[in-house]
Amino acid sequence: MGLRINDTIPNLRVETDQGTISLHDWVGDSWAVIFSHPKDFTPVCTTEFGAVARLDEEWKKRGVKVLGVSVDGVEDHLRWKEDIKVAGSAEPTFPIAADQDLAISKAFDMLPAEAYLPDGRTPNDTATVRSVFIIGPDRKLKLSMTYPMTVGRNFSEILRAVDALQASVKNGVATPADWQPGDDVIIPVAVKDDEARAKFGEFTTVLPYLRKTKLPA
Repeated sequence: MGLRINDTIPNLRVETDQGTISLHDWVGDSWAVIFSHPKDFTPVCTTEFGAVARLDEEWKKRGVKVLGVSVDGVEDHLRWKEDIKVAGSAEPTFPIAADQDLAISKAFDMLPAEAYLPDGRTPNDTATVRSVFIIGPDRKLKLSMTYPMTVGRNFSEILRAVDALQASVKNGVATPADWQPGDDVIIPVAVKDDEARAKFGEFTTVLPYLRKTKLPA
C-alpha cells in the first residue's frame, strides 16, 4: 500500500549532505516540504533546486522545512550544489537526502518494491521520483503531486498550497479554486449557519452547500 493523504510518513533514517537525520525528528513541530529527483546534474532538476533556494525566506516565514531527495550519493550532492548556486543565483542551504538504496523512493511509493539502480543508469530508470510531499506538524502527509521529467515544478503553487493548508488547519475552513491569501474561504458544510455566524460573522451563501466568508483576523 502506498502513502496516502493523512497517512503518517515513514520514520526513515536517511543520509544527507548535512548528516544523518530521522524524518520524524527532522519534521519536529514544523511544516515540511520534501521534493524528490531521479538524478543529480540534470537540467530541469537543477533549475528546481535553484527555485527552492531563492525562496528561502518564504519557507522561513511559513515555518516550513525543506528537504531535497535525489537518487545519488552525498559527494555528488555537494558538487551539484555548486551548479545549483550558479543556475539559481542563490545558496541552497537545505539538506539533500542521498537515496542511493531507494529506501525513500520506495517508502513514499515513487518506485515499486522491486526497483533497483542498474549499471550505467540514466534518469529514465527512476523517472517517477519527481514528487512533492507537503507534511504537517503531525508528521502526516497533507498533499502530494508528481511531475514528469520534462515539466519543471511551479514552486509558487507549492507555496500557495502550503498557505491554503495552513489556513485550513488553523481556521477549520476550505479554500476555493485559485485561492490566494486574502481571498474569501469556504465554510465547511458540516458547520451550521448559526455556528458559522458565531465563528466568522457575515458570510455569503452562493449555493445551499457553498458559503464564503473572510478569514478571521
